[in-house]
Amino acid sequence: MSFKTRCLALALGAFAGLTGLSPVAASAAQTQVTMYYPVSVGGPLTQVVDKLVGEFEQANPDVKVNAIYAGNYDDARTKALAALKAGTPVQTSVLFSIDLHELKDMGVIRPFDDFATMPEDKAWLQSFYPGLMDNGRADGKTWGIPFQRSTIVMFYNKDAFRQAGLDPNKPPRTWTEMREAAAKLVQRDGNTTNRWGVMIPSTGYAYWMFGALTKQNSQTLMNPAGTRTMFDSPKAVQALEFWTSLSKDGVSPKGLIEWGTLRQNFVEGKTAMMWHSTGNLTAVLKDAKFDVGVAPLPGNTEPGSPTGGGNFYLFKSGSEAEQRASFRLVKFLTAPERSAQWSVATGYMGVSAASYDTPTLKEYAAKVPQTLVARDQLSVATAELSTHQSGRVRKMLEDALQSAITGQQEPRAALTGAQAQADRVLKPYQR
Repeated sequence: MSFKTRCLALALGAFAGLTGLSPVAASAAQTQVTMYYPVSVGGPLTQVVDKLVGEFEQANPDVKVNAIYAGNYDDARTKALAALKAGTPVQTSVLFSIDLHELKDMGVIRPFDDFATMPEDKAWLQSFYPGLMDNGRADGKTWGIPFQRSTIVMFYNKDAFRQAGLDPNKPPRTWTEMREAAAKLVQRDGNTTNRWGVMIPSTGYAYWMFGALTKQNSQTLMNPAGTRTMFDSPKAVQALEFWTSLSKDGVSPKGLIEWGTLRQNFVEGKTAMMWHSTGNLTAVLKDAKFDVGVAPLPGNTEPGSPTGGGNFYLFKSGSEAEQRASFRLVKFLTAPERSAQWSVATGYMGVSAASYDTPTLKEYAAKVPQTLVARDQLSVATAELSTHQSGRVRKMLEDALQSAITGQQEPRAALTGAQAQADRVLKPYQR
């Protein structure tokens, strides 16, 4: 059996758990829970979520879960909030972890502390990796529970490294090393570039990639309260200058690099290195026809990546019984074994240390050590950009980044403009 076949068998086998539960006929007294879920952010998600929800319903026959799938995080957020505004009950959703401040300001979510009253519930609240909770807690309460979580990792083509005379087991650890390796990895046929050295996506989640670059240059993008940003600090400007220099130096393509197609470009050999969510790990290992390496992101003054991905939220919607049922659903889905199953099937992280102690993840990590890179990077991770009015502030930064990447503005001017806009939006929250 090939390495990739074994990986797939492990991923599928992880969902054979909870056997021996006999089907229970649906009852008219079932409590209904509606959950919105984003499915176009990485990995084969819909079938995986369906399987987990089915396991929950088998174990909790008094609850019926209506899973409504959206596109990306913004799509799920828009649809969930539209349903709430229309008076349609929505009890829970996986949304951006960075939506916390805005959802809280809107008054549409409840803290998990309202439901976690028993000792085992309180222990569950404390069981998650602290680095994943930076975007889940505010005002001394827990508003978001990590589930579909990630850090950015560097995928690289080990076969291309060998062909270029690079050590496939020594990926770049610094910006300088990455630039030098990328220059050796570029393949050109006349004026046509058949393979780029490195690609960093600049659509979809450009702010996230920028957060990695600034962390690697010892700069955070916001204060913990989400009331101030530091977009135009000298270290942030330097980080954007480095990003834009990659295309100027000919190791990365000019213009914007699409988030949605980058994974396919990588598995087709069109770039030797890419920065992307660990949530693509399982899909990359399945589709790539070459030896795939996964490494922590290279650093400059220090290593690092922002955390990313989605948290479960509980909405102030529906009856108290429905909200309590949704709490049970979230607790079930984030239990160590389910978190381990989720990690194997998708590439997203297990969200607790206990998930990595399960036989499921222990066996998988022994076969696929790449799965541990994102988790290990938590030791140097920072919180993802999260502010009040987060959607507007992110858009301001994204527009500035893309303006610089496409050559419409110099990095300093672009970031100075974004900072001025963010200052105006966040001023009412600065007290």
